[in-house]
Amino acid sequence: MNHDSEREIGGTESTSARYDRDIREECQSVRGALRTDLPAAHLGLAVTIIALLVVASFSGIRWTLIISAAFAAWFLLALAVIHLGSGRGWDAVRRAYIATFGWGNWI
Repeated sequence: MNHDSEREIGGTESTSARYDRDIREECQSVRGALRTDLPAAHLGLAVTIIALLVVASFSGIRWTLIISAAFAAWFLLALAVIHLGSGRGWDAVRRAYIATFGWGNWI
Protein backbone atom coordinates (compact mmCIF):
# COMPACT_ATOMS: atom_id res chain seq x y z
CA MET A 1 0.00 0.00 0.00
CA ASN A 2 1.95 2.99 -1.27
CA HIS A 3 0.56 6.46 -0.87
CA ASP A 4 1.24 9.31 -3.27
CA SER A 5 3.02 11.19 -0.49
CA GLU A 6 5.48 8.29 -0.20
CA ARG A 7 6.58 8.60 -3.83
CA GLU A 8 9.43 10.75 -4.93
CA ILE A 9 9.02 13.27 -7.72
CA GLY A 10 10.42 10.87 -10.31
CA GLY A 11 7.72 8.29 -9.52
CA THR A 12 9.96 5.88 -7.63
CA GLU A 13 9.32 4.75 -4.11
CA SER A 14 10.89 6.62 -1.26
CA THR A 15 13.38 4.85 0.97
CA SER A 16 10.86 4.80 3.81
CA ALA A 17 8.17 3.18 1.66
CA ARG A 18 10.60 0.51 0.38
CA TYR A 19 11.73 -0.20 3.92
CA ASP A 20 8.13 -0.56 5.16
CA ARG A 21 7.26 -2.87 2.25
CA ASP A 22 10.35 -5.02 2.87
CA ILE A 23 9.58 -5.31 6.58
CA ARG A 24 5.97 -6.35 5.85
CA GLU A 25 7.16 -9.00 3.40
CA GLU A 26 9.74 -10.32 5.87
CA CYS A 27 7.16 -10.52 8.68
CA GLN A 28 4.75 -12.40 6.41
CA SER A 29 7.42 -14.95 5.49
CA VAL A 30 8.37 -15.47 9.16
CA ARG A 31 4.72 -15.90 10.14
CA GLY A 32 4.27 -18.42 7.34
CA ALA A 33 7.30 -20.39 8.47
CA LEU A 34 6.15 -20.47 12.10
CA ARG A 35 2.52 -21.25 11.34
CA THR A 36 1.35 -24.62 12.63
CA ASP A 37 -1.92 -26.50 12.79
CA LEU A 38 -3.80 -29.19 14.70
CA PRO A 39 -2.33 -32.29 12.96
CA ALA A 40 1.17 -31.02 13.77
CA ALA A 41 0.13 -30.59 17.41
CA HIS A 42 -1.20 -34.17 17.47
CA LEU A 43 2.16 -35.37 16.15
CA GLY A 44 3.95 -33.31 18.83
CA LEU A 45 1.77 -34.89 21.52
CA ALA A 46 2.44 -38.39 20.16
CA VAL A 47 6.20 -37.79 20.15
CA THR A 48 5.99 -36.41 23.69
CA ILE A 49 4.12 -39.49 24.91
CA ILE A 50 6.65 -41.81 23.26
CA ALA A 51 9.53 -39.81 24.78
CA LEU A 52 7.86 -39.99 28.21
CA LEU A 53 7.55 -43.76 27.88
CA VAL A 54 11.24 -43.99 27.03
CA VAL A 55 12.15 -41.77 29.97
CA ALA A 56 9.94 -43.85 32.26
CA SER A 57 11.59 -47.08 31.15
CA PHE A 58 15.13 -45.79 31.70
CA SER A 59 14.90 -43.48 34.69
CA GLY A 60 11.65 -44.24 36.44
CA ILE A 61 8.47 -42.44 37.27
CA ARG A 62 10.06 -39.43 38.98
CA TRP A 63 11.55 -37.85 35.84
CA THR A 64 8.48 -38.79 33.84
CA LEU A 65 6.29 -36.85 36.27
CA ILE A 66 8.66 -33.87 36.27
CA ILE A 67 8.63 -33.65 32.47
CA SER A 68 4.85 -34.18 32.35
CA ALA A 69 4.41 -31.39 34.91
CA ALA A 70 6.55 -29.08 32.77
CA PHE A 71 4.34 -29.71 29.72
CA ALA A 72 1.21 -29.26 31.82
CA ALA A 73 2.54 -25.99 33.23
CA TRP A 74 3.38 -24.75 29.72
CA PHE A 75 -0.13 -25.67 28.52
CA LEU A 76 -1.78 -23.90 31.48
CA LEU A 77 0.39 -20.82 30.97
CA ALA A 78 -0.50 -20.73 27.27
CA LEU A 79 -4.18 -21.20 28.13
CA ALA A 80 -4.07 -18.34 30.64
CA VAL A 81 -2.35 -15.99 28.18
CA ILE A 82 -4.77 -16.87 25.38
CA HIS A 83 -7.75 -16.49 27.72
CA LEU A 84 -6.52 -13.05 28.78
CA GLY A 85 -6.06 -12.13 25.12
CA SER A 86 -9.78 -12.68 24.39
CA GLY A 87 -9.68 -16.40 23.56
CA ARG A 88 -12.74 -18.18 24.91
CA GLY A 89 -14.01 -21.74 25.21
CA TRP A 90 -12.71 -24.54 23.04
CA ASP A 91 -10.92 -22.10 20.76
CA ALA A 92 -8.67 -21.08 23.65
CA VAL A 93 -8.00 -24.73 24.53
CA ARG A 94 -7.22 -25.54 20.88
CA ARG A 95 -4.83 -22.59 20.57
CA ALA A 96 -3.08 -23.50 23.84
CA TYR A 97 -2.78 -27.12 22.66
CA ILE A 98 -1.19 -25.93 19.41
CA ALA A 99 1.12 -23.59 21.34
CA THR A 100 2.24 -26.49 23.54
CA PHE A 101 2.62 -29.29 21.01
CA GLY A 102 2.70 -27.49 17.65
CA TRP A 103 6.43 -28.08 17.36
CA GLY A 104 5.51 -31.45 15.84
CA ASN A 105 5.38 -29.56 12.55
CA TRP A 106 9.19 -29.62 12.43
CA ILE A 107 9.71 -33.35 12.94
